[in-house]
Amino acid sequence: MKPHDSDPSNLVSQRPEPDEDGLIRLQKLLAQSGVASRRKCEELMLEGHVEVDGEVITRLGTKVDPATAVIRVDGKRLPPISASVYVVLNKPRGVVSTMSDPEGRPSLGELVADRSERLFHVGRLDTDTSGLIILTNDGDFAQRLAHPSYEIEKTYVAEVEGELHKGVIKKLLAGVTLDDGPVLVSRARIVEGSHGRTSRSRTIIELVIHEGRNRIVRRLLEEVGHPVTRLTRTRIGPLELGTLPLGQMRELTLDELGVLLDSAEL
Repeated sequence: MKPHDSDPSNLVSQRPEPDEDGLIRLQKLLAQSGVASRRKCEELMLEGHVEVDGEVITRLGTKVDPATAVIRVDGKRLPPISASVYVVLNKPRGVVSTMSDPEGRPSLGELVADRSERLFHVGRLDTDTSGLIILTNDGDFAQRLAHPSYEIEKTYVAEVEGELHKGVIKKLLAGVTLDDGPVLVSRARIVEGSHGRTSRSRTIIELVIHEGRNRIVRRLLEEVGHPVTRLTRTRIGPLELGTLPLGQMRELTLDELGVLLDSAEL
C-alpha cells in the first residue's frame, strides 16, 4: 500500500461511512480509503494481501466493522473509522505549548481557534523551539504517544555555537549523562558548518532521539559544549515537517496515522 498524501481520500477525515448495520464491505472500505481502485482492491484481497484482525481475507463481499477492525494491506495498518481528529501543526517560536496561557502569551489554542473540535496537544515543544506538534481530541492516542515507553522517534535540527567536529557526534551516539539521567541519541549528523561573517562560527546538526524530557535537546548539546541558538523539530515518527508553513496545520494521512497507531500499540 503506497502513501497517497496528495489524495483527499487518504485523509483521516475523508473516511467512508458504514452501512445501516454499522458494517461495510471490505473492498469498498479499502477503495474509498484511497488504497487503490475498487477492482485493484478486489485483486489485493484475492491475492492474500489483506488482513483483518490478523486473518487473511480473500472472500469478496466480506463485511467488517470499520470502527474496530484492525485492517492491514501488505502489513500496513489502515486506521479505523472514528470521529477523532488528528492534525499536525508547525509551531512558531514564541508560542507556548498550551491551549491557553494565563500570562497572555501566544498559545496553540490561538492557532487552532477556527477548529470546531476541542483539541489538545500531544507532548510539548519549548516556547523558543519551532516545529512539529500533534493535536488531537483522542485522549488514549495522546496519552500513549506521549509516553516514553513507546519510543516514538523525534528528529530535531539545531543551530549551535561553535564548530562541531565528528568527535562530538561520536560522543553523542555513545551516550551523554545529564543531571536527570542518560540520553540516548539514535542518529546524529552535521548538516552544515559555517564561520559566517563574524569570528563566531556555527554548526547545524540533525539528531534523532526518543525522549521528551524538558529542554532535552538544548541541555544535551550544551553539555557537549555547543549551546543551541535555534531549534526546530522536523519529524515525529512518520510525520515530516516538509513545506508546512509556520503556524499552519494539516490533517494526518491514513498512512501516517496507521504507523502511529501501531507505534502506540492501539
